[in-house]
Amino acid sequence: MSSDRAQGRKRKPTAGPPAAARGHRERGLDFTDRKILSALRLNGRLTINELAEKVGLSPSPCWTRVKRLEADGTIQGYAAIIDQSALGLRDIVFIEITLEKHDEKVLERFGRVLASIPQVLEAHLVTGDYDYLVKVAVADTADYERFLREQLYRIEGIRHSRSTFSLLALKRVVSVDPLAIRDQ
Repeated sequence: MSSDRAQGRKRKPTAGPPAAARGHRERGLDFTDRKILSALRLNGRLTINELAEKVGLSPSPCWTRVKRLEADGTIQGYAAIIDQSALGLRDIVFIEITLEKHDEKVLERFGRVLASIPQVLEAHLVTGDYDYLVKVAVADTADYERFLREQLYRIEGIRHSRSTFSLLALKRVVSVDPLAIRDQ
């Protein structure tokens, strides 16, 4: 008999994804983890010493926590956020797309081709009246029309699309501030 059973404790089930895949979802994030994430969310280029000072840790435990947050997938990466207008892409368009069919092969192919288009910033499979919500960056309406003809409408399986141009972004963030939300 195992020592857990002998002491009346239930053992955790072994089925399910490996520990690395479960990551932060099972262990939760403590307040210090959230302070680290909040600071890195605003400035991913902080040195470990700067980050440690901001969150009230010494550098070694701060480094250990950051490495753990990276390893378990909580921190998915670091990136420069580029102003699209500096690249000549001043307009953002949201496109609602409905597909003809919904079998696995069609969805996989559509998703793969869509992900390969450089102007596509985000693409989401959604519930509701349409299948995908896609966010694209274009220079202007003529560039958008060219994008539709030369790229989007060349993808097989699209039944219908509807476009909405963004007039003004009222809020644009890459992720939520972990300090501003309660622990889920």
